[in-house]
Amino acid sequence: MLHIGLTGGIASGKSTVVTMLRELGAGIVDCDVIAHDVVEPGSEGLAAVAAAFGPKTLLADASMDRA
Repeated sequence: MLHIGLTGGIASGKSTVVTMLRELGAGIVDCDVIAHDVVEPGSEGLAAVAAAFGPKTLLADASMDRA
């Protein structure tokens, strides 16, 4: 089985390539989606981020302040 890692800067065409691969039947693991999932409000991941970097990492709605 062939495994491909796709990286690149903003607006470099990653999403276009992923769409093309998906249309060809490739399975896709989107690490950006996974990274967002592990820091959802109320998650252990977000608690760990807040513990490491302080409460200013959280917004009023208890989500991560990505800015």
